[in-house]
Amino acid sequence: MATAKKTTTNKPAFSAEERAAMKERAAETKAGRKKADDAEALAAKIAEMQPEDRRLAERIHTIVTLAAPELDPTTWYGMPAYAKNGKIVCFFQPAQKFRARYATLGFNDPAQLDDGTMWPTAFAVTDISDADAKTIESLITRAVS
Repeated sequence: MATAKKTTTNKPAFSAEERAAMKERAAETKAGRKKADDAEALAAKIAEMQPEDRRLAERIHTIVTLAAPELDPTTWYGMPAYAKNGKIVCFFQPAQKFRARYATLGFNDPAQLDDGTMWPTAFAVTDISDADAKTIESLITRAVS
């Protein structure tokens, strides 16, 4: 029986940003917050973002809350997120969170975006035009249908 060869590097398994996000998620689950507290936590996360990420997060928050008022604002791994029946449907990942080139609007499994055998579940966001806002609104509406 052959044994897989192990390779070792000095690189940590997770980046400092990833470890911080995991700690935030652990704190979120331990907190046992009420819905009002979740909404406040989301607003606080948006408020502490860098200006460019904050502008995008505020716009997405407005679009999501108008398109799907049944979604509950919350945080998920320290990011603004929106849940239905306690399950995260979509989230906004600011570029600064993981030192990425762009922010991301992502959708999780509860989102009803299925289209054939392959479909996008994350979108890079660098700006939100009026046309982009309509696309986001459509995606959110589909996600909760």
